Amino acid sequence: MGRKTNIVLYQAEWCPYCVRVRKKLTDLLLDYTIVNEPHSHADRLATKAASGQTSIPVLVDGDVVLDDDDDIIPYLDKKYGAGAPA
Repeated sequence: MGRKTNIVLYQAEWCPYCVRVRKKLTDLLLDYTIVNEPHSHADRLATKAASGQTSIPVLVDGDVVLDDDDDIIPYLDKKYGAGAPA
């Protein structure tokens, strides 16, 4: 059982950038909600509603909305990693 969070990850199983984010969430033992999005950008309505765009991954953590794995992973380390405040 992981640590409870309000994190929502908009992603797709086939997306390599999403895989990187899921791995980091797992490494940090965080519980999160997944919203799987289709391959077609035009059909990614949930991602568009959450972030204003259709690229994935998108991570929403409260008021924080991040839309690039290179931004999401450092954010998770800072907020939830070993040196993060409890």
